[in-house]
Formats: sequence, structure tokens, C-alpha cells
Amino acid sequence: MAERLPSDIARETLKQLALRRLAPTPDNFRTLYDEISGNTTPSPFPEGPLRQILRVIPGQTHAQKRLLDQFEAAVSQRDWSSLQSVLVGYAKLGAGTPVSSLDVPESGTAPVVATPSTGAQLVVPQELAEQMARLVEHTLHGLSSDDARVHLLGEQLVQFLRQPAPPASTLQLMLANFSFRLSFAAEDQAAIRSMLLDLLHMVFANIASLSLDDRWLHGQAEALMAATEQPLTLRRLDDVQRRLKDVIFKQTEAKGRMVEAQEQMKEMLATFIERLSAMTQASSGYHDKMEQYAGQIARASTLEEITPVLKEVMGATRAMAIDSRVVHDELTDLRERTALKQTEMARLQEELDKASAQARHDPLTGSLNRKGLDEVIEREIARAKRTDTPLCLALLDVDNFKQINDRLGHDTGDAALVHLATVVREVLRPQDMLARYGGEEFVVVLPDTALPQGVEAMQRLQRELTTRFFLRNNEKILITFSAGVAQLSASETATEAIRRADQGMYLAKRSGKNRVMAA
Repeated sequence: MAERLPSDIARETLKQLALRRLAPTPDNFRTLYDEISGNTTPSPFPEGPLRQILRVIPGQTHAQKRLLDQFEAAVSQRDWSSLQSVLVGYAKLGAGTPVSSLDVPESGTAPVVATPSTGAQLVVPQELAEQMARLVEHTLHGLSSDDARVHLLGEQLVQFLRQPAPPASTLQLMLANFSFRLSFAAEDQAAIRSMLLDLLHMVFANIASLSLDDRWLHGQAEALMAATEQPLTLRRLDDVQRRLKDVIFKQTEAKGRMVEAQEQMKEMLATFIERLSAMTQASSGYHDKMEQYAGQIARASTLEEITPVLKEVMGATRAMAIDSRVVHDELTDLRERTALKQTEMARLQEELDKASAQARHDPLTGSLNRKGLDEVIEREIARAKRTDTPLCLALLDVDNFKQINDRLGHDTGDAALVHLATVVREVLRPQDMLARYGGEEFVVVLPDTALPQGVEAMQRLQRELTTRFFLRNNEKILITFSAGVAQLSASETATEAIRRADQGMYLAKRSGKNRVMAA
């Protein structure tokens, strides 16, 4: 019997669908077609759904990653046998355990609970899904592009969250994969940051070891090393940047002075060697002439023979004296020039010290100076406006500071200011900045701080100072201060806020000192 053509089988299948009054669905058509042809049509391979499953299958452990690769290969090759082996492998790993649903209701509706009887599926509310998608996007922006896998998982997660009604069970699987991979990326970022800090610390330590003769530069290098300690924040990095600018400026000036001094020394040494060589040659020639004249005198037998020799001796002696006087004058001029150069070097050093004083940090207390304070306030004002957070400025003045200077000396007064600055830095938060405003006045910048909290911070500092006595020559000296605190308003400048804080400080002085007043 000749084999029937597929077209004939198809026409017969359509007739049977009409005779049996069956709906012309793909399943009914396939069933009748197989019945008429006597063969079984293989089912189409569901590559699309399987790849959707592949995207959410866990791949955290080494065994899961291996099975995940086998799953992908089986789907690509459309190999049901290999696919079955992979699923059995996952079952043995316990990956087939059902994932518990998240009971997260949509806003304004009752929660949908997945139960065996209803078969309902819990979905993630649209607002929550969008917030999670933005969170993942922001996280990816802060990660290195080296780890392509975590970026791929993150992008797939964002795409899944922004599709309509994402299932909570699928989200849990995808989120587990992403968070697991993210943990590795976070560890890498922490290791990179720690290594960079170590490198910075090594550089600053080397600067300190090369600047033992410069106490100011050595102190700045030590401050840089302290600023690069953990934990690292944007404010710490800003402080490192400002201090490093000061160090670079100082080193540039020092290098210029060193090169200039070397050139001057080379010039003077070359001149001295030249004059010394000329004197040596003149002395040697004079000595040879004197020996020649002595021989002529010894051979002479009459006065007439001696007279011209004496004239030559007197001429040579006179020339030698003139040459010696010229060389003496030149060496004297060289000595005067050297003295002038030394005076000029002293002037350059004085100018450099003044330039160092104009840097961003106070050389005595290590706190910011007026220039550094202006930069910090400008940055914090911009940040407060950008983040809509409060910013306070406190101006404090040491009580009875003149009496300390008069009774114990200015060295003790300086040491007292250093003690105060040390206590302030230890008590206040890392983001709070201390600046020496002038004499015994200091300004404290308090970011993210409202007026009541600013007053409380200054009062806490006062209490801490009473427990930390300043010890000088075995004498305990209690240091107190009066302070005014002002919260910067939206339309106010830093100068106006400091002026208000200054007025509050004077009110505190008149109220009995060792007080804090809100301005």
C-alpha cells in the first residue's frame, strides 16, 4: 500500500474533526492526525520556557554552577535525556524544595495567599517592585565593571521587577542569586579600598621619613597618615586632599630652595678653585724666577752685574704683591656675596614660613585655619542645601585665657590650646570639623545637626573638659570655654551665621562663662 501524503492525511483529519464535532484546536488536530497516520508526532521542544527557568535556577554553590552549565547545554542541544539528568541532580542537592511565598499584599487590597486548594500565586506590588528595581540600579552604578556576572544578574532582576505582576517566588530565587554574587563584589571592593589605603599610608610614611629636618612638613605627613585610617569617609578624603595640597606646596618650595642653594654653592666653589689655581700658578712662577735670580747673583762678580738683577727681583716682587692684592680683593668680594646669599636664603625661609602659615591648617593645634574653614563651610553649605539637612556653626572662646598666659607663660597657653583641640577632636563626631578662628577662639562646624543638638554637643564637650584636666608642671589647670551656636538658615551666609554665634558667645561670657548660648 502506497504511503499516504501528509496533505492527504491533513485533509482527512479536517473531515474527521467536522464529523466528530470536535473543536479545531492544535491538540485535537494532532491527536486525529496521529490516529489517521498511525504515527506519533513528537512534541515541540519548549526552549523558550526552559530558558526562562534557566534564568532563575540557583547557581550559588560549585555543584549548582556545574549543573547550571549542564542545564544550559542540554537546552541548547534540545537533549531531553541530559535535561532529565540535570533535574535529577538538582533534586539530589535539595534544590527541588518548594520556596516559601512572601506574604506581601498590594496597597489597598487584601493579601493573596498561595494555598494548594486555590492555586493562587503571590505577586509583588508594583510600587515595591519599582523601588527594588531602583535600589538594584543604584547598587550596580557603584560596582566595578570587572564582574560581568553580577551586572548581568542585576540587569535581569531590574527587567523582571518592571514586568507586570512579577511573581514573588521567582523574585526570591533571582534575588538570592543576585545577593550571593553581590557579596563577592562587595568583598572585592572592600579589599581594593583597604589596599589603596595601605598604599597611601606607605607614601605618607615615606614623606615623613624624608622630612625629619622640617617639623611642619613632618607633622603634616603624620596628620595624613592619621587621616587615612579606617573608616574612610568622603569628609576624610576631603581632609586628605587638602592636607596633601599643603604638603605638595611645601615640598615644591623646599625643592626650589634646594636647587637654588646648590647652584649658588657650585658657583662659589668654582670661583674659589679658580682663584686658588691662579694663586698657585703665580706663586710657582714667582718661586722659579727667584731661584733664577739667585743663580745670577751667585755668578755675578761686580756690582754692575748685580744691579739689573735686583731691578728684576723688585719688579717681580711688586707684580706678585699686586696679584696677591687682586686675589685678596676678589676673595673678599666672594665672601661678601656669600653673606648676601645667606641673608637672602634666610629671607626666603621666612617667606616660606609665612606661606606655610597661610596653608589650610593651623601649625600649633593641627586644626583648620581661616582658609581651611572657608573651604569646609562652603562645601558643607552646598551639601546641606543639596540634601536638605540642618547645619550648625559654634564659636567658642577659652575662658580666662589671658590669665593663663600671664601667670604661666605663653608656652603654657599654647599647650592649653593644643589640649583643647585634642579633646574636641576626640569627643565630637568624625564629620565635625574644628578650626582655629583666631587667638583662643575656635569654630566648630556641625553637619546634619539642628540647633538643639548643636547646643547639646557643645555642653557635652564642656562636661568632658571638666573631667580632663590640663596638667602643667604638676599643676592641674581646668580649661573652660563659652560658646554660641547658630543654625544656618536657607538665605544666610556663613559670615552672618558666625556673627550670630559670636553674639551668643558674648552673651555666654556675660552670663558667667562656661556656658553655651543658642543664637
